[in-house]
Amino acid sequence: MSFEQTVKLPRERIGVLIGRGGEQKRKLEEMLRVELSVDSESGDVRVRAAGVDFEEVDPFKAIDVVDAIGKGFSPERAVRLLGDGQGLTVVDLREYAGKSKSSMERLRGRVIGEGGKARRLIEELTGASVSVYGHYVAIIGDEGQGKLAREAVEALASGAEHKVVYEMLQRARTKAKLERLKLWEDQPADERSSHIDS
Repeated sequence: MSFEQTVKLPRERIGVLIGRGGEQKRKLEEMLRVELSVDSESGDVRVRAAGVDFEEVDPFKAIDVVDAIGKGFSPERAVRLLGDGQGLTVVDLREYAGKSKSSMERLRGRVIGEGGKARRLIEELTGASVSVYGHYVAIIGDEGQGKLAREAVEALASGAEHKVVYEMLQRARTKAKLERLKLWEDQPADERSSHIDS
């Protein structure tokens, strides 16, 4: 079975995808097990996989990796999407800013925070990776991480105070830790000790 789909990237992100002398593109093709055809003028990237065995190759993950690079992630961070349960979530800030350029800049600034503090704290408290590029905020993480990071971004974009958002994230993080601890405590003692030994 063959697979082909085109992803549109901003032209300024094409160089990041290709890399010096095409090295990054070759690495990605090998890792993702697809062929990437790049049109530098239009920004179109065709992702093609011939003879795909969907048990071995997930070309949709390749689409997500290319899309994540287009949304501002470095290739090194974008390949996190190849991990089990990892997904790409995208928040379009235009839904909150409208067409006003100054509103867009203000929202981007709120999500990034002074010296990158807000973005960094969202990453630390959720475990997700976050990129703010253009009018998008892209998030890579598992389902829980992605959902929590998205809630934080949407709250900030809706005007919530940073402190309130950080407290919400901290509460969610504490709750998740307690749930993991309870699961561990509910295991039979011999299973718990085998986890400690390994």
